[in-house]
Amino acid sequence: MIWRRLSARTLDTAMCAMMFAIQRRHRLHPGSREALAAYLDSCAPLSRNAYFALAPAEILDTEGIGPRSLAWQSPITSGHAANDIAYAVYFPAPGKPEAPTVLFLHALMSASDRGYRQWAARFNAAGWGACFVHLPYHYSRTPRGFRNGELAITSDLVRNAEGLRQGVAELRQLMAWLRGKGVREFGLWGCSYGGWIGALLASVEKDFRFVALLEPIVNVDHAIWKSPTGTALRRELRRVGIEPALPARHFSLISPLHGQPLCGADRVLLAAGEFDTIARAVDVAELQTRWAGATMITEPQGHFGYRLMPAAWRWLESKGWLSGQTSNTQHPTSNIQ
Repeated sequence: MIWRRLSARTLDTAMCAMMFAIQRRHRLHPGSREALAAYLDSCAPLSRNAYFALAPAEILDTEGIGPRSLAWQSPITSGHAANDIAYAVYFPAPGKPEAPTVLFLHALMSASDRGYRQWAARFNAAGWGACFVHLPYHYSRTPRGFRNGELAITSDLVRNAEGLRQGVAELRQLMAWLRGKGVREFGLWGCSYGGWIGALLASVEKDFRFVALLEPIVNVDHAIWKSPTGTALRRELRRVGIEPALPARHFSLISPLHGQPLCGADRVLLAAGEFDTIARAVDVAELQTRWAGATMITEPQGHFGYRLMPAAWRWLESKGWLSGQTSNTQHPTSNIQ
């Protein structure tokens, strides 16, 4: 166990050092504090459902045999043309376009989709469809001159928030498109940054058989002001006079701790690494407390590890939720305005 802890801390430290080097490239300007305050003022009257509003979308589908490419215009404009085209790789259940479909939401700066393609094949074999979604500023959406995922989380808190907003709003559009194909039930599988977006999605959409959040970012205050991944970020915030109370005004819209899963917490799995200093197990446990009825599991790993995905699959097997048949369970009705 000591060796696992040491290995986890070493890997996490190395990844945090890389993120520090990347985030140092992004400097705030003297008017950044005023721009953030103005953005928060403009969002203050909005409910979470309005902030992540579902807008009509024309999704282009390559169709054909095998994985299909889905692309559409994002409802949120970022100013980066590449990022404003939403994209997903669709693995429909063979011969069953109406089968339950799982949405894969990857981690920040995810390096490859190879593992997700393997998990998609496992879900296909169980009778499920699957979608691997390119989250804002990642993969096909990476603007020229930047690294994959580099712009998703920096000291520019407005861009960070709008990226989360993009991710959730686009996923709602994707779900609406899939419903048009006959899909009535979904699964949600989100890791780290993708777990953060997944938690927000679950607070505005209800048709989930399960929601599996692996090391999700849930404590936004800790992520900004204490996490080892935010060292360069908070130096910039302090340099321009942004204090913790200012971004905290936005937590009602973008913090998982400030919402509830509409499918019911009994359908939620929260998975944490015992040695994780980024999405700390204590914070994931706090979310479990607030989402009364959710299941929490831990594995001896840091934030960057591979033990939680197989553990999540075993949990789904134990619940009997891997059947590709649409269940008769009625999901709670949303009362969000």
